Amino acid sequence: MRRRAFLAAALLAFAATGALPGPAVAASAKEIDLRVDEALERFYREVEGGKRFLRKAAGVLVFPRVIKAGIGIGGEYGEGALRIRGRTVDYYSIASASIGFQLGAQARTIIIAFLDRAALRKFRRSEGWRVGVDGSVALIKVGVGGTLDTINVKEPVVAFVIGQKGLMYNLTLEGSKISRLKK
Repeated sequence: MRRRAFLAAALLAFAATGALPGPAVAASAKEIDLRVDEALERFYREVEGGKRFLRKAAGVLVFPRVIKAGIGIGGEYGEGALRIRGRTVDYYSIASASIGFQLGAQARTIIIAFLDRAALRKFRRSEGWRVGVDGSVALIKVGVGGTLDTINVKEPVVAFVIGQKGLMYNLTLEGSKISRLKK
């Protein structure tokens, strides 16, 4: 059992770092769009004021299912879509790898809102965008039944993580690489 878990974590780490070929793990554009729709509907249901908040954004990058697993060595990978005015304009992947104290696995949804047009433009022009290096992302924690009406956000780029299942030692996007997919 431990050996299988270790192998799964190692494969995920390789996928997250790009060592596995893209087509082996890539979803179709249609699949990604359907998952993005579902993730946004869930966010709107669970977070009061969420729909109004995201409508104000210059762009919204949604990763409906990001899988993170690790046993000492960890990896994270997910695919999503960038939407501007409700329309998909590009597809992206998010990936990271880590070494250190970690044990477990989790699936989560990551929604990144570009509240500033200049930040969105810089992101779209990049070849590969690392959180914390190419741009900072303020992580906003909103639990089930939370509200965005009372939050005064001043950051140009903010992220929400929802639907966590499983247990991981840390919650961060720092160092994650976001890359454009060819669909």
